[in-house]
Amino acid sequence: MLLPSVAIIIAVILLFWSAGKFVVAAASLATHFKLPPLIVGMVILGFATSAPELLTSVIAALEGTPAIAIGNAYGSNITNIGLGVGLTAIFFPINVQASTLRKDFPVLIVVTLLTVILMWGHELNRLSAIILLCAFVAFMVWKFYDAKKAKGLVQAEITAEVKQMQLSLRAAIIWLIVGLISLLVSAQCLVWGAQKIAHFFAISEVIIGLTVVAVGTSLPELAATMIASRKGEDDLAMGNIIGSNLFNTLAAVGLTAIIAPMKTMQEILYRDVFFMLAITLLLFFFCYRYKANGRVNRVEGGVLLLAYIVYTVYLVSLIV
Repeated sequence: MLLPSVAIIIAVILLFWSAGKFVVAAASLATHFKLPPLIVGMVILGFATSAPELLTSVIAALEGTPAIAIGNAYGSNITNIGLGVGLTAIFFPINVQASTLRKDFPVLIVVTLLTVILMWGHELNRLSAIILLCAFVAFMVWKFYDAKKAKGLVQAEITAEVKQMQLSLRAAIIWLIVGLISLLVSAQCLVWGAQKIAHFFAISEVIIGLTVVAVGTSLPELAATMIASRKGEDDLAMGNIIGSNLFNTLAAVGLTAIIAPMKTMQEILYRDVFFMLAITLLLFFFCYRYKANGRVNRVEGGVLLLAYIVYTVYLVSLIV
């Protein structure tokens, strides 16, 4: 099992590196073709940290292991909140703007409830996939028009961020190709390693997806959340988590179900999806109880992290 383990470690490192290179190149290429900074900013924030989950889930589905894909998507959502928000808040308590509480959080909760409804029959078919993907398109259109209302500072911040990562046209094309190939190869290696370990130890592919693969693909979110919070960009930190979870639930799961419709085990709904809903509601409660701008303090971060640890230990106990 040495080779699959090494493949997973290398794949995670490569995913982290290639996602950043791919997005910087895509943003630079977009600016060369005079696309508005707002669009470029949405590309940067929307795809920078979610590309590993999306590609890993798609490749897992293409490889005939949709259970790994589903486990990766939902496990990443749980990891983002429990480990990402929890660990970050312990070191840097996170403030959350009222607009995020009023707009983005309710959307995330509704989408998570939609997941429960679609999986109630223990099946993810192509109709479910179409519903998820249509919801994703609607969300992106809504975010675009909502973001267009932002004036001054927000637009200036996006423009400044784009300028900082500007590459020449030639460099952008090269790094776009290199980043995309690297993403595909690393995702392939991650899925291969996870498959081998699951088969060798006779472990459920869902469990592997929820643990090893989910943590590996969630590292960009964890890093981005920690860095943003340390710099005082608290709303960007929380927005990164909410956006990534929406992206995983709608786009990653939607594409997986389009490629490989599947019957889902009862455990995925009653254990994993319901826990994902519970920890999402817990985070919303922690933020909303301040009534104005939300906040996740150190104690609340510790509770989220503890919930994640207990959940993960329980999953590991199923293997032993």
